Amino acid sequence: MKTLIVALPGEEKLATVLAEMLDAESQDLKVDRFPDGETRIRLTAPVWGRTVVLVGAVQPGESNPMPLYLAAATLRELGARRVLLAAPYLAYMRQDQAFHPGEGVSARLFARWVSSFVDGLVTVDPHLHRIHDLGEIYSIPTQVAAAAPAISAWVATHIPDALLIGPDEESRPWVEAVAHLCGRPALVLDKRRLGDREVQLALPDLAPYRGLKPVLVDDIISTGHTLMEACAQLLAAGFAAPVCIGVHAVFVGSAHADLLAAGAAQVISCNTLRHASNAIDVHPAIGRALLELLDDPCLGAHSTGERLRYRHAAELAASGVDARQCLSLGDG
Repeated sequence: MKTLIVALPGEEKLATVLAEMLDAESQDLKVDRFPDGETRIRLTAPVWGRTVVLVGAVQPGESNPMPLYLAAATLRELGARRVLLAAPYLAYMRQDQAFHPGEGVSARLFARWVSSFVDGLVTVDPHLHRIHDLGEIYSIPTQVAAAAPAISAWVATHIPDALLIGPDEESRPWVEAVAHLCGRPALVLDKRRLGDREVQLALPDLAPYRGLKPVLVDDIISTGHTLMEACAQLLAAGFAAPVCIGVHAVFVGSAHADLLAAGAAQVISCNTLRHASNAIDVHPAIGRALLELLDDPCLGAHSTGERLRYRHAAELAASGVDARQCLSLGDG
C-alpha cells in the first residue's frame, strides 16, 4: 500500500515533490473553522494500515500547531499504521533553557508534545544552540535535512568571489558548512546581545579579504537586527553591500524591508517558509531525509525502550551481528 502524503494548507508544492520522490499518493488536508474560531479538519483518502506523512512547517504563533495535532490524532483514530511529520521549519527551539525563575523550557515541552502524537520527524536545520541534537528532546526518530548544500550551490553560481560571514557564534555551523562546500573563505563575527532588538558586533581584521563580496549567512532571520548591524559595519569598513542569506525566512513585521533599507544588496532565503525572498530550493533535501527516516529501524517501535532496543540492534547489525539475534538479546 502506497505511503500517503497529506499537505497542510500552503504546503501543496512540497507535498507534490515528496509524493514524486517517494512514489506516494498525495492529498490536501481540509481545514475549516467553526464560527467561534475552533479548527475542524477532514481527510478524504482512506488511511487504514498506511504510513501517512503530514507536511507542514511548524510556524510561530499559538494556533498553528492545532491543525497538525488534530490531523495526527484523526489519522490514529482512522487506523493509520504510522504518522510522520515533515516540517520544513520547526518552531519552539529558541527557549532551550529557563532564563528566569518560573519559566518553562518550551523547546523540551513542545518536543514532548509532538513526540506524543507522531512517530517520526523530518525538519530543515533546526535552531540548535544549548540543545545539540533533536534526539536530546524528541523521543521519536528524527532526520535533519541540511540546507548547506543548496545554499553553497546558489553562492557558487551567483557570487563566485564570496566571503562567507556568520553574524554570531550560533551561525558558525551553517556558514562553515557552506564555505567548505563551495570552497570560499569564512569568518564569524563576535556578537553581544543588549536586548531582544539591540545587538553589538565586533569585526575581526578584514584586510585579507578586501575585494571579496560579503555574504552573511544565518539560520533564522526574524527581526533582522543582527544582520542590519553587520551590514552597517561592513559598509563602514569599505566593503560592497552584503548579500544576506537565511535558511528560515521568519521576518517579523517589516524586517525584510528594513534589512534592504539598512544596505543589504539582496536578501535570499530557502523555501522552508513561504516568502518573496525564497530563492534556494531545499525540498529535494527534505525528500532525501524522509527516505532515510522511513529506513530507520526505530521507526516501528512504540515506546522509548523499544526504540532504544531497535537502535542498539541496528548498531550491532552494522558490526556484523545477525539482526534477529540482536532483537532477541533482550527477550526472555
